[in-house]
Amino acid sequence: MKKNTMTLMAAGVCAAVVAQVANAAVVVGWSIPSALTGTLTAATYAVGEANDGANKVGSSLTGVHAAATTVWSSPAGNGSTYSFSSNGWAIGDYYQVSFAATGYQDLSVSWDQARSSTGPATFTFQVSINNGSFTDVVASYAVGISASPNTWNSTTYNSLFTTTQALAAGANGAANVRIRFTANAAPTGGSPTAGTGRVDNIVVSGTAIPAPGAVALIGLAGMVASRRRRN
Repeated sequence: MKKNTMTLMAAGVCAAVVAQVANAAVVVGWSIPSALTGTLTAATYAVGEANDGANKVGSSLTGVHAAATTVWSSPAGNGSTYSFSSNGWAIGDYYQVSFAATGYQDLSVSWDQARSSTGPATFTFQVSINNGSFTDVVASYAVGISASPNTWNSTTYNSLFTTTQALAAGANGAANVRIRFTANAAPTGGSPTAGTGRVDNIVVSGTAIPAPGAVALIGLAGMVASRRRRN
């Protein structure tokens, strides 16, 4: 009876820990809930901290362009009221999110991205971990055009504009992770001000890293189950 009770208790603890780890959580998320304010014509603009997620404190979303004449705006998002948008694009300009992955592993990021017909058509997905150099994770990906019948609007979400990308294991639990969506093509309209690009619904997800004690309990449950099988 004692062995069976111990086995059931250990198995129960193991199941609880595994369930906790398996459930993905929002680490940080930006849904751009408010219209942009402040200086909207500048080389850079800071949206600021994430509005969702366990690690939102200290996080940031920014846009960086070479042109000081860049205009930052917040038109309709992909099924949401606002997005983060800009013109004045040149190769190397980017949107960047920065956050702490402390306490989380198996990270992935999803985001919505669109452009005008003359906006930059391709971007590079880059990652920096703990202030290291940026690495190209996806050298080039295409960005769809927001135009009829697939125009971004505040009421209808369109999955065609959503991308999900897993992050390398090196990001697990990292104190600082930076992700850049970097333009690798110039606008096609002949003038930088002719093309716009926007992002929305940027969400970094992950699973909780189990505490050392929880890992030990999983090991104990395995040992108890193994002994039970031998008996």
